[in-house]
Amino acid sequence: MALKTIDAKMLSKMFLAGAKNLDNKKEWINELNVFPVPDGDTGTNMTMTIMAAAKEVAKADGSDMTAVCKAISSGSLRGARGNSGVILSQLFRGFTKSISEKTELNVSDIAEACQKAVETAYKAVMKPKEGTILTVAKGGAERALELVEEGCNDMEVFLEDVLRHMDEVLLQTPEMLPVLKQAGVVDSGGQGLMEVLKGAYDAFMGKEIDFTITETVQTSAPSGRPNYDAQAEADIKFGYCTEFIILLNKTFNIKMEMDFKEYLESIGDSIVVVADDDIVKVHVHTNDPGFAIQRALKYGQLSNLKIDNMRLEHEEKLFKMNEKLEAAEEPMMEKKDTAFIAVSIGDGMNEIFKGLGVDYIIEGGQTMNPSTEDMLTAIEKVNADNIIILPNNKNIILAANQAQSLVEDKNIFVVPTKTVPQGITAVINYMSDLSAEDNVASMNEEIGNVKTGQVTYAVRDTSIDDKEIKQGDYMGIGDAGILSVGTDMLQVTLEMLKAMADEDTELISIYYGAEVSEEDAEAFSEQVEELYPKCDIELQYGGQPIYYYVISAE
Repeated sequence: MALKTIDAKMLSKMFLAGAKNLDNKKEWINELNVFPVPDGDTGTNMTMTIMAAAKEVAKADGSDMTAVCKAISSGSLRGARGNSGVILSQLFRGFTKSISEKTELNVSDIAEACQKAVETAYKAVMKPKEGTILTVAKGGAERALELVEEGCNDMEVFLEDVLRHMDEVLLQTPEMLPVLKQAGVVDSGGQGLMEVLKGAYDAFMGKEIDFTITETVQTSAPSGRPNYDAQAEADIKFGYCTEFIILLNKTFNIKMEMDFKEYLESIGDSIVVVADDDIVKVHVHTNDPGFAIQRALKYGQLSNLKIDNMRLEHEEKLFKMNEKLEAAEEPMMEKKDTAFIAVSIGDGMNEIFKGLGVDYIIEGGQTMNPSTEDMLTAIEKVNADNIIILPNNKNIILAANQAQSLVEDKNIFVVPTKTVPQGITAVINYMSDLSAEDNVASMNEEIGNVKTGQVTYAVRDTSIDDKEIKQGDYMGIGDAGILSVGTDMLQVTLEMLKAMADEDTELISIYYGAEVSEEDAEAFSEQVEELYPKCDIELQYGGQPIYYYVISAE
């Protein structure tokens, strides 16, 4: 009998299965990123986004459609990371908004929700590009509508057809984005979306799936703070968590099993011994793992041996809890009219921003983009009526905008800085006697005068911007693409700078990274001074990973 509807319980199962499938495939999704620098983070960002929602869904009343939809929407919204994560959260937001008041969903409801999902996601992106996750989602929504108009009411047939069409759209993305075609891959965000939907479809079809979503449970004191003192005093009687499998070489009868358990009880606790045909699974907490292993060898060979020092793990946990406790006890900053939040990476870059008066630094980077939740936490800690956020990375701007839309008690302004030098220029041009609105307008104008180049290395062979790139080559990456490629880092850096600087350039700022020595940086700076005698040259330690040099020309 054909299934024609989906209820809240099924929707909840499908969402959790989709999240699990994406989590399993995230590394593969990361590898699909075509830009040949170590920022392959689409899979990571999408997974962290959907897992934030999955934890909420796991806690929600699975029989209540409104509760499930709220968990999906709010969880993904606050957990969104990177452009791909924000777009995914917007797809979920639009979809759930359309169905939250229903008790069961038919194909017409799903088709309508898909239209709303695509509409919401496209609105969230300032300049939508075809050939991305947006295109794949739109293709699915269009096919869903066609099927409804054709009179399809069988949910299995409907879902299978929509997924097949979306796969076809995904395969066409290289024809829409030349950069994908050059690298020979499909869009990573689109592939990530397909993994979510295919996992959901498997759950709908009754495939056996582990729906458990792992979550850290935190014990709290009455004040709501982590109960650090209680955990610090916790006594770990047996320090080593010991696990292994015995590959039996003889019959393991009941008496042997009882004798083995009795021996383990004499040297530890938390004992689990499970015999199954020719293997025995063993778990024990003990201070002498060797004794347990020696006794087990009487029965056969050992496999999957794992020993964890629980005392060290406990100390590490206490250290992290103490750090959080100290952070929570930080005094509220003095009230200001206008404050700055900047995303930065590298101790040198952080110090530069602090020296310029930035109030809160969010650690971010190419492989760990701050989430909307991270932005909201920073906003909450900054005591100001007006807050200016500097994302300093094009992949973080959407998360900052999303945080802005969720805050009601403060005025949040996002200056769309795509690089750290743009962020530095924005702060330098702040004028305390101007309103926040006027300052933001001025900053938006000034960052347009900053050209940025960044020198890093290629992680694989590829072809980008008509340049053949080999693994290990150095690359000079400008605001709009790759400016130089080669095997000599300094030559690549100088060629990049030559492509950036022109007769109007007055200031060249050089920020050297963690892998460049001060001596080498000073020698390079002197070389730049000789080549550009009419320009002011500034050399500063950035301490940034991945990028040997970050250079701006203004």
